[in-house]
Amino acid sequence: MRYVIGMTGASGAVLAARLLEQLRSHEVDLVTTRAARIVADHELGDDTVLHAVHHYSAEADLDAPIASSSCLWDAMVVVPCSVKTLAAVAHSYASNLVVRAADIALRTRRPLILVLRETPLSLPTIENMRTAALAGATILPPSMAYYFEPESVDDVTDFFVGKIMDLLGLPHSLYRRWSSPAQTRNHRLREA
Repeated sequence: MRYVIGMTGASGAVLAARLLEQLRSHEVDLVTTRAARIVADHELGDDTVLHAVHHYSAEADLDAPIASSSCLWDAMVVVPCSVKTLAAVAHSYASNLVVRAADIALRTRRPLILVLRETPLSLPTIENMRTAALAGATILPPSMAYYFEPESVDDVTDFFVGKIMDLLGLPHSLYRRWSSPAQTRNHRLREA
């Protein structure tokens, strides 16, 4: 499988880094914006995981293979997705390679997952989410769940990345799936 991962300038570089770790056995094209590199430098410090991909492009590399709909890849994830990128995707404003590839995903009906990392949301952002969803994108804000009883920030990160993996149809064991309260109690009793 071949995946395109776009990183833009919202907080959440750790989500992209963890997703790239999970996709090591697949072919990956990584595209970063200038702002994404600044955020990644601040949030990750060591960004070597971002370079352990098959193909790397900057946002201005509009001659990269993934800029053409003739390039075959299976799905795209924009993680984190800034509201600027969301707006560009929603309105097909393909001014950089991230948005160009996302536009190709929508035009060719390939899965496109936008991990919007902003809160609170303005009405224009909500409208852009709606427009992108109507065009075929899946909007996946990293919204926290507590049923799996996270104990660390890494647990929370794995939960969010697990949701992306679920949408890609890829197996993982990043978080404990929901079970009924009785099953959860029994699980706790067995661990005790």
